[in-house]
Amino acid sequence: MTIIPATVSQLDPVAPAISAKRQRTGWALALISTVAFSFAPPIGRSAIQAGMDPTALVAVRLLLAALLVGGTLLLTDHKRLRLDRRAGVIACLAGAINGVGMLFFFWALTHVHASMASMFISISPLVVLSLLALRGERFTHRHTLRMALGIGGVYLVVGPGGAVTPIGVLLLLGSVFAFAGHMVLLQWYLRGYDTRSVTFYISASMAVVVTLWWLVTGGVWQAPGVSGWLAIGTLALVSTYLARFTMVAAVGRIGGGQVAMLAPVETLFTVAWSMLFLSERLTTLQWAGGGLILTSALLAIQRLGRARERK
Repeated sequence: MTIIPATVSQLDPVAPAISAKRQRTGWALALISTVAFSFAPPIGRSAIQAGMDPTALVAVRLLLAALLVGGTLLLTDHKRLRLDRRAGVIACLAGAINGVGMLFFFWALTHVHASMASMFISISPLVVLSLLALRGERFTHRHTLRMALGIGGVYLVVGPGGAVTPIGVLLLLGSVFAFAGHMVLLQWYLRGYDTRSVTFYISASMAVVVTLWWLVTGGVWQAPGVSGWLAIGTLALVSTYLARFTMVAAVGRIGGGQVAMLAPVETLFTVAWSMLFLSERLTTLQWAGGGLILTSALLAIQRLGRARERK
């Protein structure tokens, strides 16, 4: 007779409730991260149009964010500044990749409209899930449906407008693949590690890579003024410090593939901030696209309730 080992839920009836709560917390953190990241394109585009050098903008943003993360750990639990050698190397590699991707994205904003940049970012779930599939993670029909709705909605929201140049397209593609690569590294190797430690190593390596590139290319700097510093501060505090803490924590709870599924929602929020701060307006067709994006997000959340029903 074959003996079937008891599952965790059979041994401990509280385990399913804990797991469900962990997933709900993960989705909440992912949404906070999505909203925080969504401020970056309109603020970055505005600062660049005002005359700021893209590389300098990214470098200062990441340096401030790394200092904030390090300072937080020193004040709360300095032991979290340490990771074992293997995890530290992987976290630094993930940060370096993401730092290059962020440079690509901000350089792209000098060649294409922010709307086109947001549209390209929306394909990141497809890239993330494709990479995760290399290690056996299932690519289900529900994944495909969510991506189709999200990307279709993004197209309606953004539309075919925006100046497109080959260099801009290449930079955006590089940014998408860099972001996806850093997400799967988190998923594959760092899910069991403390969120604060991983965030610090990633933030620090991003800052080092971008700052070194800035210095090598001449270290161009122009006093940003009050509005410029306000943009840098918002990017550092909200779109880097808060966004990265919550994103890494979310990946640890629900996985990189699920977090990446909210990329179309980030585009919707970006459009909303553009309306508020840049006086942009949406057409009826664009609002319809926003509805598709929200539907995509709702399907992603409903996965929690239907996960047990899938065979």
